[in-house]
Amino acid sequence: MTMDGDEIMPRFFTNEIDENNITLTGSDARHIGFSLRMRPGEELTVCCCGVDYHCRISGITGDTVSLELISKEHCAAEPSIEVTMFQALPKPDKLEYIIQKSVELGAARIVPMLTRRCVSRPSEADFAKKLPRLNKIAAEAAKQSGRGIVPTVEPMVGLEQAAEMMKTLDKTILLYEEESGGRPFKYIDFTNSKTVGVAIGSEGGFDKGEAQAIIDSGADQVWLGKRILRCETAPITALSILMFLTNNM
Repeated sequence: MTMDGDEIMPRFFTNEIDENNITLTGSDARHIGFSLRMRPGEELTVCCCGVDYHCRISGITGDTVSLELISKEHCAAEPSIEVTMFQALPKPDKLEYIIQKSVELGAARIVPMLTRRCVSRPSEADFAKKLPRLNKIAAEAAKQSGRGIVPTVEPMVGLEQAAEMMKTLDKTILLYEEESGGRPFKYIDFTNSKTVGVAIGSEGGFDKGEAQAIIDSGADQVWLGKRILRCETAPITALSILMFLTNNM
């Protein structure tokens, strides 16, 4: 969080970096030179694999920006846990909001699920067409919130495939309150959990069979109190609590 008037250093992401020859090309370079109107001597941050490289611009030529490394450090904004949000598909505008806020709060991956009670039911092909926009939302949220990585929005999957993905994680949390058995979040032990999944329903929630399939995959059922939360409120609440309980907030 920044105070009004504080200057935020521009952030750019790359998948690989040569510390002796750091350059940004293409759309990033054009954004630096034409949109931001930056000049040699000004500073920016290049993020690669969770590391922040603080750099000074040494030259701008066409579609290439050359940088001089000043210092590097692990990105302080990256959580100590890798969180995958398994989100049953809500209406499109709600999904975009969930993606944006989940990235700001520290999620590393968002996996959209098509479940029985989803109101929005796109085909795999139709959803695939939306992925570039959804990942752009994630990238913009990563820049805005100072993340060290760009979280990914995965292709849409069914619940069975999602449950198999959950089995590979150290811990998975299921938000489901229609049956008894859920525990308050604070009683879940995250000790030694480096990869954590959070499974959240759409507007209609999960049906009993889906919830049981997730529990059978090893998930812990939790509840968020007696108030009924909207499907776009629940993931933000759950992720905030998770980050607090794991000392990441």
